[in-house]
Amino acid sequence: MGATRLSVRGLSKAFGPTQALDRVELEAAGSEVHAVLGENGAGKSTLMGVLAGALTPDAAAMALDGSPFNPGGPREARAAGIGIVYQEPQLCQHMTVAENVALGHEPSRLGVVNRQELRSRVERALSQVAVADRDVPIRPDDLVSDLSTSAQQLVEIARALAQTDCRVLILDEPTSRLTADDVERLFSAIRRLRDAGTTVLYVSHFLEEVQRIADRYTVLRDGRAVGCGRMQDVTLDELIRLMGGRQVEQPFVRSERTPGEVALSFRDLSGLILPRCADLELSRGEVVGIAGLVGSGRTELLRAIFGLDAVRSGEVRVLGVAGPASPARRLAQGLGLLSEDRKSEGLALGLSIADNLTLSKLDGLGPWGLVLPARQAAAVSPWVERLGIRCRSAEQSAAELSGGNQQKLALARLLYHDVDVVLLDEPTRGIDVASRVEVYRLIDALALQAKAVLMVSSYLPELLGCCDRIAVMHRGRLGPARCARDLDEHTVLKEATGA
Repeated sequence: MGATRLSVRGLSKAFGPTQALDRVELEAAGSEVHAVLGENGAGKSTLMGVLAGALTPDAAAMALDGSPFNPGGPREARAAGIGIVYQEPQLCQHMTVAENVALGHEPSRLGVVNRQELRSRVERALSQVAVADRDVPIRPDDLVSDLSTSAQQLVEIARALAQTDCRVLILDEPTSRLTADDVERLFSAIRRLRDAGTTVLYVSHFLEEVQRIADRYTVLRDGRAVGCGRMQDVTLDELIRLMGGRQVEQPFVRSERTPGEVALSFRDLSGLILPRCADLELSRGEVVGIAGLVGSGRTELLRAIFGLDAVRSGEVRVLGVAGPASPARRLAQGLGLLSEDRKSEGLALGLSIADNLTLSKLDGLGPWGLVLPARQAAAVSPWVERLGIRCRSAEQSAAELSGGNQQKLALARLLYHDVDVVLLDEPTRGIDVASRVEVYRLIDALALQAKAVLMVSSYLPELLGCCDRIAVMHRGRLGPARCARDLDEHTVLKEATGA
């Protein structure tokens, strides 16, 4: 381990009666990728918020390159050399790469932006994250909306690097929206930054990836640091035990299932842009997965089925009923969707956990359309407990939950509605290892209850481990669904890339 870049001692932070961080310690060196691991609610987001100046600790002794570090806000943290890239996109889609990278920090004189200096600064930042094998380089004048998901991720990193002399870069779940090829490109950029002297704090639930990219690690559990060391000296099972304080069994769950009658079918389904052509029959009691690269049309397919996106041609049949329908009609027919974009579409963040969970199904919660708190609490409590949603109470705002717990709340709402056909778009994104196991159990239980599950995931082991059949999507076209036991990651990736 080289010279210490960031030192944290005795960091504590409470939100009312909830102790989010309890005397946490962390030490990261220069030119190091340091993984910060833990289950949802372990305190990772709170720790990153303190380091980024967004939260004020109750107690802490922090130092940056040997000098005291006590940021009074995000601006002070950036000025000190702390950059952060959040899990959820923070870019302005209608602006150029250069405008996004320099936003709020435009070089100017007497109120006039120095365009030449701005472009030079942006080009320097982009060169730091440039990846040699990229098919299309990122240019300052490109519109962000025209960039791929992985390119946008690199632009966010470039923005963090450009806004200050970045000494510590925090990456929060940086690969949750990326394909395997995009992950490799991102890792190349991270290694370049590390080799140039930057300290990278890498927060992720994908432990296999963490083992590949990180030099050292710190594990949080229930707000405390419970382990740290060199990544090469620890096994995957040991990391999981540290995170959960228990042994996690084989994660994927696939019982022997007997498919029943066809619950969902679509033929020649095409949207205004994507999908281009899709055919599939999904039976009760089976789980079918859809694999493919980001941008292949997987999400658009689910949205078209659910009625969120317009359909140009083709037929969708739900439980024997054909024809176009609105999302409300689809829900009434017994079809539900878990959206990938939980913050914009999956949850009403300003409402409580209880209201979010019951909003789409108020029947039985009170007479004459009223919602009686006691009945609502009785309906909500089992789902909060079953999915392990960490919260003070069901009255807590959804916005106050960690990203992983928000994802579990969105899934709980869908399960509470008790639909017959379930569309899942990246159901375990942002969820820790132990919670993923519970989600896999729930998916398996749905199939055993004669529900039909159509599942999109970028995590191929998940599809191969949980699904009965898998169909691969490439450039908007859906291939035939084949037995998952006859496929492997290499075969699926070849088809997804059109190789």
